[in-house]
Amino acid sequence: MAEVCKREMEVETFCAEETFALGKRIGEMAHPGMVLSLSGDLGTGKTVFTQGVAVGLGIQEAVNSPTFTIVQIYEGGRLPFYHFDVYRIGDIEEMDEIGYEDCFYGEGVCLVEWADLIKELLPEGTCRITIEKEPEKGFDYRRITMEGLEVQVI
Repeated sequence: MAEVCKREMEVETFCAEETFALGKRIGEMAHPGMVLSLSGDLGTGKTVFTQGVAVGLGIQEAVNSPTFTIVQIYEGGRLPFYHFDVYRIGDIEEMDEIGYEDCFYGEGVCLVEWADLIKELLPEGTCRITIEKEPEKGFDYRRITMEGLEVQVI
């Protein structure tokens, strides 16, 4: 019987391909009901990471940030994938209008970019991912911190 443990980890990536590959690994191990909150400044690679998660879930269509639609739903992978970009949320009640609870508490995987803007709505057990740049370590360097990542231990 497999056990689930929650981990905190920090990963350094040195190019967009490595950031994508980390997202892909997360997508491959994602499970129904998983919610990922993704934070980081503009240009840190949130969308590249998200595209990796989608590929890890087996989604073949192009994944772009749904800045103006707030949520994009992809159903072509092994689990439904709900990609939120809440950067343009003016009022938290807008999340009710788009039916966020069906996604957050459903059988798919949710990834929320700019999640700090709606942190009070995030369910308990959300994996928090932060992507940071450090220009002194190189233009493409990223420090990716993951808190509460669920890992199955056999």
